[in-house]
Amino acid sequence: MEPVDRLRREIKVLVFDQYGTVVDMQKGLTEVVTPFLERKGWKGDPHRFVTWWRRTHFENSMIDSLCDRGHTAYREIGHRAVSQVMDRAGIAYSQDEVDWLVSRIEALKPFPDAREALHRLHRRYKLAILSNGDKDMLAAAKPHIGFAFDHTISVEEAGYFKPHWKTYAKAEEILGEERADILFVANHVFDCVGAKSYGFNTAYIDRRGQPFGPWPEQPDLITADLKELADALV
Repeated sequence: MEPVDRLRREIKVLVFDQYGTVVDMQKGLTEVVTPFLERKGWKGDPHRFVTWWRRTHFENSMIDSLCDRGHTAYREIGHRAVSQVMDRAGIAYSQDEVDWLVSRIEALKPFPDAREALHRLHRRYKLAILSNGDKDMLAAAKPHIGFAFDHTISVEEAGYFKPHWKTYAKAEEILGEERADILFVANHVFDCVGAKSYGFNTAYIDRRGQPFGPWPEQPDLITADLKELADALV
């Protein structure tokens, strides 16, 4: 049996990462920081600034989970990351400016193919979000995404950032489905590896044309975008 045929037959719920999978984080934040950095007189590449920001945030969130001293809010991790990148770039800033930049994550727009693909998938499956974002940030983002998921789950409820196994376990508990009946969808290798190691089926959205790598936890499906995912599963 082809992997897609098996998924179509067995899957009941699709669980999506939000930042970078449903919403275009790199493009959206680059559009935000470009005029901000111009006002600051910084001559560097805004796209690279956002990449520094996102990588620093990811590293800091992994440190937080590994230290295991209690979960730190996504927003606080974001404030630290932006401050660290501003220091690295030699940009003078206020805490209000840092707060404002991080708040822009809540207003990110979905990828152009996302809404139509989600509507198509929703005809056949339940759809959910599992995000590293805080509950209030995810709530604020809903009008900007423009699609009503059946569940929106924050890792705040598990007390760890993805890819800690407890985040996927909490999603399984909330959804009330067996892990074998769940397809986790992400644009990030680390997230697919974490979900697959827990026992979810996984779909890797390879928008950037990057190899998945020789992980033992290979995805069950690889597509270029969410439209292609819907084409395969509906």
